[in-house]
Amino acid sequence: MRILILTHSFNSLTQRLHAELIADGHELSVEFDIADSVTEEAVALFAPELVLASFLKRAVPESVWRRVPTLIVHPGIVGDRGPAALDHAIQQGLADWGVTVLQAEAEMDAGPVWAHAEFPLRAGATKASTYRNEVTTAALTAVREALAHYPDWRAGRWQPRTQDYADPAVRGRPHAPMTQAERALDWATMSTREILARVHAADGFPGVLDTLFGQPCRLFDAHPGPRIPDATPGTVVGRRHDAVLRATRDASVWIGHVRRADHAHPFKLPAALAFAAEAAGLPELAGAQPAYPDISYRESADGRIGFLAFDFYNGAMGTPECERLTAAVHAARARPTKVLVLSGGYDFWSNGIHLGRIEAAASPADESWRNINAIDDLCLALLETTDRLTVAALRGNAGAGGCFLALACDEVWARDGVVLNPHYKNMGNLFGSEYWTYLLPRRVGEAGAARIMRERLPLTARLAAERGLVDRVFGGTVEAFEAGLQRHAEELAAAAIEDRIAAKAAGRAADETAKPLSAYRAEELAAMRRNFYGFDPSYHVARYHFVMKTPHSWTPRHLARHREPGWQATMEAAAC
Repeated sequence: MRILILTHSFNSLTQRLHAELIADGHELSVEFDIADSVTEEAVALFAPELVLASFLKRAVPESVWRRVPTLIVHPGIVGDRGPAALDHAIQQGLADWGVTVLQAEAEMDAGPVWAHAEFPLRAGATKASTYRNEVTTAALTAVREALAHYPDWRAGRWQPRTQDYADPAVRGRPHAPMTQAERALDWATMSTREILARVHAADGFPGVLDTLFGQPCRLFDAHPGPRIPDATPGTVVGRRHDAVLRATRDASVWIGHVRRADHAHPFKLPAALAFAAEAAGLPELAGAQPAYPDISYRESADGRIGFLAFDFYNGAMGTPECERLTAAVHAARARPTKVLVLSGGYDFWSNGIHLGRIEAAASPADESWRNINAIDDLCLALLETTDRLTVAALRGNAGAGGCFLALACDEVWARDGVVLNPHYKNMGNLFGSEYWTYLLPRRVGEAGAARIMRERLPLTARLAAERGLVDRVFGGTVEAFEAGLQRHAEELAAAAIEDRIAAKAAGRAADETAKPLSAYRAEELAAMRRNFYGFDPSYHVARYHFVMKTPHSWTPRHLARHREPGWQATMEAAAC
């Protein structure tokens, strides 16, 4: 089918649908929901059989849904209507939830249901994590089911069912937007569980409006902390790196990120960076358990496998995170293991340099330079690990420099459902580093590397494996992937490991003789220096709009195929 995806932004769910539906054989183009006239123009240009609205913040214009069948992907169970559907479900502590694909009509979320899929709500999961994982997987299932109904619907052999609230199977109900009053925290009376549920339900957007150090801000990235005897609830009692620990009536909560409206940089930042002066005097709680998620290391029972896990919020790796992880890699290299497995976070392996930290720096250009060199040092530490095999285990998505960080390992294993974006150009024509000019061609060849960088499209784990970027794909859920990871790592450690290590070391030595890693790095950084310090401000402008979440004013042409020169002629020729 020819399908036009209409979306507010190219978010994680839209990327997954885009990549999977193209793999299913559909012809897709994307239009950002900027204005009714723009959407109408996109429909006229692309002439889709169907419009799929994957992520919207306003209604589809009637001029579109009356002309072309339009399906809405709603992150709620059948009957659920209104915004913040997932927020309500998580804050109320419901056991399960779902995704409904319904036909657009005059009343929002009230159209007939084409398909739906349900899932259990993961205990302790944030809204953002649930959306990227369970919601996205359920949405793909429901969209595929809806598309399967399309031929019968066109032929009059099948009809979607109306949302009848008299039907006991319709469990959802209309709801109003969730207000900040409904999200409000009472540190004196609420339990840790209640506070976490409220912050989790607002994570990603809009956050929970509260105060920290007496200043108004929105809270994100909350995790359970240890019990703090005799601490007044609401008091900030310490920090761990850039997270601050706040006492509750029965334990404590780590707050990793905040957004201050009164700040010079009114976007989401690590808490101790947004409140730098106030946090400077807090004690560093290195041994507090449960700890704020960061970096951990363990070994298999036989000591042959080291598992180095890191979990950075939204996959962003600033200079401090890169330096800590590089130190952890060096420490792991001092251990007598034969395989080193690096596992990223539940939602993200890595998305490369930390654009928020950079935007907030006194000199964004200087911090960009420090950050790119810090992540290059991390890649180099992996590339120079020649006395054992290294594995990048992608539980979650990867983007930009995070993709090439993974390629610095000998093998890349990815969860089925992970999406990779191995390119940089969307961030203001950024050239990129992380030794990508060495790592990408050695896996996919020069032509393959040029194609990936030119297309700038998301790749599913399976498509990435077909292209040569990924070596193994397994486990449809994070839990299944982790179970398989242990088994595959044990197999790797037992299968002629010494021969593989020797071959790896010889190959790296030959590559170094042909062209040293320092030469690749110098060439990449020369281009990056122009991005950071040159006359073209594109990178700085793009970064600013990214962290400020500025609404899109146009759809990138690599997504909006219908706006490419010659598209109409191509379509007319195909019709002939």
